[in-house]
Amino acid sequence: MDSRHLVAVLALDEVVTFDLGTPTQVLNAARDEDERRLYRVRVCTPGGRPVRSAAGFTITPDHGLELLAEAGTVIVAGVHYGARVLADGVVDEPVRDALLAAAARGARVMSICTGAFVLAATGLLDGRRATTHWAHADNFRRLFPLVDLDPDVLFVDEGDVLTSAGVAAGVDLCLHVVRHDHGSEVANMAARRCVVPSWRPGGQSQFIVRPVPDRADTSTAPARAWAVEHLNEQLDLRALAAHARMSVRTFTRRFREETGVSPGKWITQQRVERARHLLETTDLAIDQVARHAGFGTGAALRQQLGATLGVAPSVYRTTFRSVG
Repeated sequence: MDSRHLVAVLALDEVVTFDLGTPTQVLNAARDEDERRLYRVRVCTPGGRPVRSAAGFTITPDHGLELLAEAGTVIVAGVHYGARVLADGVVDEPVRDALLAAAARGARVMSICTGAFVLAATGLLDGRRATTHWAHADNFRRLFPLVDLDPDVLFVDEGDVLTSAGVAAGVDLCLHVVRHDHGSEVANMAARRCVVPSWRPGGQSQFIVRPVPDRADTSTAPARAWAVEHLNEQLDLRALAAHARMSVRTFTRRFREETGVSPGKWITQQRVERARHLLETTDLAIDQVARHAGFGTGAALRQQLGATLGVAPSVYRTTFRSVG
């Protein structure tokens, strides 16, 4: 019997094909040290019937809703304009019942982009914090006033229910799940296989004005790459701006346009990720991890990890050593 974690990806009419392909691509890229896949990812639809995609073609699945009764994780792909749930906030009873039953027996339930409308229509998001694509936020609030919607973030992890913003944010959510299940090493390798950034924190803004600069010499990317290699050093804003050959003011503005956050917050995020990696993969003492990651002292690392992840470094290390 195949013991790999079963993931059911639910596709409804007007499914967004990028959202449907994201879990199959990212989760199938998660492998163990022997290159064996860690997840079984399967696509299902109501009745196992073909569904229309928002891209203008039909998708024929291999499974029906019965797959949700077996899966450890259920992911609802986003739907585009024309889908009923976006108009009236209602899903068909078989879909609602299957999702509620999966959640009731302990399955992890997730949505990508407007898939959050489907979860909200079942009541699973009532009283919870959630997100969806920013362009659909007003409509979501109108249909589901009991949900604590945060349209400013990439994804929200409520433990047993997770939601993500639009398009590429689904990649971030899936990598977040891999990291939670199997640690940073596996998640980073999965990201490399998919040729995507290994980590963007869920709290990062959806509102990135110019993700791709007009010209390479106007980008802060080289300065960011340099900073990642020098996280254990003092990273002064003036030094970063000088490395990018920009004024501090221009550098700060362009940095925020390209990343969605300030330079200071971005550096802290990178240092947290470095600390997590070291805690998972080395036996370095906490103070040594703190120095290598650029936090200076163990106390500073404890404070930052507590604020970011809600756990102490020692607890994080124990948790992910047992997971990996």
